[in-house]
Amino acid sequence: MSSVSERPEPAGTGNTVLVVDDDAGLARALAINLRVQGWRVSTASSGRAALEAAAGEHPDVVVLDLGLPDMSGLDVIAGIRGWSTVPIVVLSARHLGDDKVDALDAGADDYVTKPFAMNELLARLRAAVRRATPGDVDEPVVEAGDIRIDLARRVVTKRGEEVRLSPTEWALLDVLVRHRGRLVGRQTLLREVWGPAYSTETHYLRVYTAHLRRKLEDDPSHPRHLLTHPGAGYRFEP
Repeated sequence: MSSVSERPEPAGTGNTVLVVDDDAGLARALAINLRVQGWRVSTASSGRAALEAAAGEHPDVVVLDLGLPDMSGLDVIAGIRGWSTVPIVVLSARHLGDDKVDALDAGADDYVTKPFAMNELLARLRAAVRRATPGDVDEPVVEAGDIRIDLARRVVTKRGEEVRLSPTEWALLDVLVRHRGRLVGRQTLLREVWGPAYSTETHYLRVYTAHLRRKLEDDPSHPRHLLTHPGAGYRFEP
């Protein structure tokens, strides 16, 4: 058997990424590196072009800079989230914690600060796409009051109406539901949903648990199903 046939497929084979950045040099460098890894790449240099490309090309994941010339990256996130749950990974020079929370609260799935290591970005893109991939067909349906969670189809309904979740919201709910009735530690949740490099990003859990409560709980400030154990973790109670 030849060495060529034994070579593993590139990590991004079959997936499309939309890179949104007005820095032409950085966008070009990202596109080259991503294509080498097997990704199909399209680029956009403005918010308007990003929204048009996202709607027309339906990428598997979006890499988005917040500092665009025509609109805020947060507005781009909101525009995409109005109709799509495609994973969005923010790539920004803004390092403040509030900027990260604002982006996550707007609907981003991850936040990478510049400068960054290409291997780290690739790992985060793979994780974002993985969270958006359907699970096994023989998984159960879990009911909690008016909420019905179909783990196989990745569908959540409340009083018969479908509740649209982003891939990251779904991934967090999925882990909690699989451990229903039991405390899941913060480190376990961060590792299972985002990956082993996220052990200190506890604000991700606060933001996304708040997202889920707003969508699923009758009274998000007094949740019945998505419970917090301060300093320890979270629990889904059917």
